[in-house]
Amino acid sequence: MILEQDIARYHETGYLVVPDVLDADILARVRGALDKLVADAASVVTHTDVYDLEPGHTPEVPKVRRIKFPDKHTPVFWELANYRPMVEILEQLLGPSGVRLQSSKINLKAPHYGSPVEWHQDWAFYPHTNDDMLAVGVMLDDAFLENGPLMVVPGSHKGPTWNHHSNGVFCGAMDPTRKEVDFESAVPLTGKAGAMSFHHVRMVHGSAQNVSDKPRRLLLYEFSAGDAFPLMGIKDWDQYNRNLVSGTLTHTPRIVPTPVRVPLPPAPFQGSIYENQTTLENKYFARRGTAPDENSKQPAKV
Repeated sequence: MILEQDIARYHETGYLVVPDVLDADILARVRGALDKLVADAASVVTHTDVYDLEPGHTPEVPKVRRIKFPDKHTPVFWELANYRPMVEILEQLLGPSGVRLQSSKINLKAPHYGSPVEWHQDWAFYPHTNDDMLAVGVMLDDAFLENGPLMVVPGSHKGPTWNHHSNGVFCGAMDPTRKEVDFESAVPLTGKAGAMSFHHVRMVHGSAQNVSDKPRRLLLYEFSAGDAFPLMGIKDWDQYNRNLVSGTLTHTPRIVPTPVRVPLPPAPFQGSIYENQTTLENKYFARRGTAPDENSKQPAKV
């Protein structure tokens, strides 16, 4: 589904958007499963192992900003993690050692709402022995400028691992006042439902609030090369290897020099990146007024 020039573009810029990866059947089944999960959130009043709730959530008006680890509790999301057209793209981008699922989540942004995600690098959360790792953004709705699409800073995957600490404690976000990265150069990853984005694990990225009247639901899978091993350890060896969706099990990690910062001491608020980032003192994306600037095609700051 991708050409040699697409692979070269990914390695140069750190990202790629591929249209029409999902067929209509699996897209419909995934959306149906997600609708049920959101409806079932009416039975909870606080964050759980499945739900991360928006501020203002009530059983009468469920507001969910994240579904945690959907591949572990809803079969269609594990099916999609093994979806051959996607895995073939991953094999081309991650190399010959195989493809391993690291984690999954669904970030939801309701119309005129939806919590923003501050600028960060996924690599800051889970450094490995090599950085042949990426996140896949499965667009379950059309993603466009106004509904809070993923924003990436091209080429930032070739730079340092930036400080994601606040007052000496990990917070999972970069302080924009340090001006380490040109956030104004960020580009939105937009596309029609069924498209997928792929961004490198060291890519600086974030997303603004949804200011449109359309939802933005993004299913995210994190994948690694089969020979990339987590520096923070493996909690469940059997599960770790069950998550190998392509390739052959190896006990030999490939070790490549990469800029690493350890995410310790841990964030005081656990459960999701939204909770981690509450301790960030200086935020780029305001809760309100983050409508994109149509001229620069970047999110406008307030």
